[in-house]
Amino acid sequence: MTGEPRSADGCTGHGTTPELRASDRDRDQVVEILQVAAGDGRLTAAELDERLDAALSARTIGDLAGLTADLPSEGMPPQARELVRIDQRFGDVARTGRWLVPRRMEIRLMFCEAKLDFTDAVITHSTLHIDVDLRIGGNLTLVTRPGIEVDTDDLVRSSGEIKIRPVSGPDTPVTLRVQLAGQSRGGDIVARPPRRTFSQWLRRSTPRGIGR
Repeated sequence: MTGEPRSADGCTGHGTTPELRASDRDRDQVVEILQVAAGDGRLTAAELDERLDAALSARTIGDLAGLTADLPSEGMPPQARELVRIDQRFGDVARTGRWLVPRRMEIRLMFCEAKLDFTDAVITHSTLHIDVDLRIGGNLTLVTRPGIEVDTDDLVRSSGEIKIRPVSGPDTPVTLRVQLAGQSRGGDIVARPPRRTFSQWLRRSTPRGIGR
């Protein structure tokens, strides 16, 4: 016996017991917490991978609780890292989900692709400076959302393509300006909105009046 008070339904005073089975939503919440912690520099890439694997295979609330016990509570404001470096040759690398956007990034790629997905990213400042060095086969994709602008005026390109698709209207307030500098010597840079899911595509392509 732990001595912790229980309610009539057998749960602890916190509303759950360690033996309670974890739901998919419980696992997703812990995954978000871990991704934010990694973006904040509290977890290394190896620690993040290890804990993500454990979170996705966790069977109980107690299993999940142990993965975030040494991390700050959700009430603490996230602190963006000053600099994040990505130096990748071969293979792909991505920042997706609820990751914490740093103030600066240095990205060097060769024969691989890096994707920065800002759809659900945590943004705590107004500008992200990215210094890029793209060599043969090194491609950078930015998945943006309304309020995010991408500026490539300071980028030197000797080869490769640059495609920037705006997703904001003229009256949309800017929440993050991504400023790209450096050089592209054979890689492509693409900034685009998220791809539509099949159901979104189906709704968009179905003529009005059908099914009413």
